[in-house]
Amino acid sequence: MSIEDYNKTALVTGATSGIGRAIADRLLAEGYTVYGIGRNRGGAPIAEQFHFLSVDLTDARETVSAVSPIASEISVLVNAAGVAYYGPHETLSPVALSEMVSVNVTAPMILSSILLPHLRECGGTILNISSVTARSNANTHGCAYGATKAALSSFSQSLFEENRKHGVRVITIHPDLTDTNLYRNADFTPQDDPQYRLTPEEVADCAMQALSARDGMVITDITVRPQRNGIHRKSST
Repeated sequence: MSIEDYNKTALVTGATSGIGRAIADRLLAEGYTVYGIGRNRGGAPIAEQFHFLSVDLTDARETVSAVSPIASEISVLVNAAGVAYYGPHETLSPVALSEMVSVNVTAPMILSSILLPHLRECGGTILNISSVTARSNANTHGCAYGATKAALSSFSQSLFEENRKHGVRVITIHPDLTDTNLYRNADFTPQDDPQYRLTPEEVADCAMQALSARDGMVITDITVRPQRNGIHRKSST
């Protein structure tokens, strides 16, 4: 089913910044009604068809309570919220580790579970924003983050196989270094040179391409990377 044929209502996590915001903007431009999840409204799209939901995705009960009332409206779920902490594993706090697992893995699983009954009825789509780190055998100074994204990618693949006979599409996008605030807890950022980093809008373009695929064809997996590889180390002062 093409993007034009859907009941055009989407739920987007992380909709107030980065890749989630870029995808929300593109969906709104395509005529979608968008429910956007974030912790605070700052940075959220300003549009009549955008509805902000203040949700702490680390709180399972709060997540279920906020989303259950609108579950029967949603035809596209975009799990774009993400949290990353970097450094030698022993330097990461239990709170940081728990937050990464909750936001990057548990929340997408919970939201998929809530929405799947209706997504099966309408032939809907789940689009998960993973990471190129899910494809790596070694994520030094990011092994926990990489593990959460590998878990999300594995979940996505199995969820598609489980639901393809019901007409549900499951799409996973694996972006490399992207110019977002994901690296706020790291000692590096993507380089400013566009040869070394993606923009959120470029990742959103990939998402829309996958969503626009014809009925009967599913783009299950996209990896998108900048041409060159390099980071900028933050000053220690």
